[in-house]
Amino acid sequence: MACLTAALCAAMAAVLAYSTFTGAVSIPFDQVARILANKIFGLGDISDIRPATVAIVWELYAPRGLMGLVAGAGLALVGVVMQSMVQNPLADPYILGVSSGASLGATFSILMGATVLSGTALAGVGLEAFAFAGAIAASAAVFALSSVGGRSGAVKLILSGMVVASVCGALSNFIIYLAPSSSGIRGLTFWLMGSLSVTGFASVALCGSVLLICLIFFATQARNLDSMMLGDDVATTLGVSLSSLRMVYMGLTSLMVAVLVCSCGLIGFVGLFIPHIGRALVGSSHWRLLPVSVLLGAIFMMGADIAARSFTASDIPIGIIAAICGTPVFAYIMIKKSYGFGAESR
Repeated sequence: MACLTAALCAAMAAVLAYSTFTGAVSIPFDQVARILANKIFGLGDISDIRPATVAIVWELYAPRGLMGLVAGAGLALVGVVMQSMVQNPLADPYILGVSSGASLGATFSILMGATVLSGTALAGVGLEAFAFAGAIAASAAVFALSSVGGRSGAVKLILSGMVVASVCGALSNFIIYLAPSSSGIRGLTFWLMGSLSVTGFASVALCGSVLLICLIFFATQARNLDSMMLGDDVATTLGVSLSSLRMVYMGLTSLMVAVLVCSCGLIGFVGLFIPHIGRALVGSSHWRLLPVSVLLGAIFMMGADIAARSFTASDIPIGIIAAICGTPVFAYIMIKKSYGFGAESR
């Protein structure tokens, strides 16, 4: 385990370094190193380097690389937690309707916000705020619906998520149908596919802070997560308060997904298949699965972003790259059945 973790940490650092000088514009590594040393530590003189090159490295490549690390780690972490929380190996960060709520908020902001909210106090509210509000509202609706009639269980959470996602999807399609602007629909489509192209250090700091909080908290929850995978009855017998834990877990995972959706748009599959690869490598014990999945998610997302900005002169939405890479990997894992969800740790 220690060797694997060290190898993954080294790989993550290497991919992050590579992401700072690779893209549509290739920049020599020595210039990148000088720019970073000057900007971060105030060392050296970079007056001989073109301002455009400095801007590309510091304002585009560096924050994008870091956001890829944070987003991949966050989505993988949420995927691990949700698959255990609902005891479903096909669960991902969007199964509880968080993405659909965020999509509804973003759709309204892009296509209808300027018209409907004109002259009101909300006229200046940006897309990110609407997406965040939609994600949190959807999560609250799922939890409230799953709690009707008694204890909130795994099956009720999944079914409630499907209900909320369907409603949000229908409302989003209705807004798109009424949309007066074709350019707005194009902008919305790009956002729904996911992108790190507008990422800045402020977004990295926000998402990184939420990720750190979630990492610290869930690192203390390995035993409870292991118990959840054994089923509600067994977990209750072991003294795990499932209803209260699911409420806390749902709140934190929704917050993590919401801030990532606000900064990066919708990116699927990462939280779905990365935990499966982690289990194939280290088993189902969350003491080992959480750190390995987080590192794998960070490496994958940074690599996907490098590919997204390297293949063509214009950025390919990273959600497309994630789907192209994630679908065959997940299909291979499912066909091979090399491990059992909820099986004993190896």
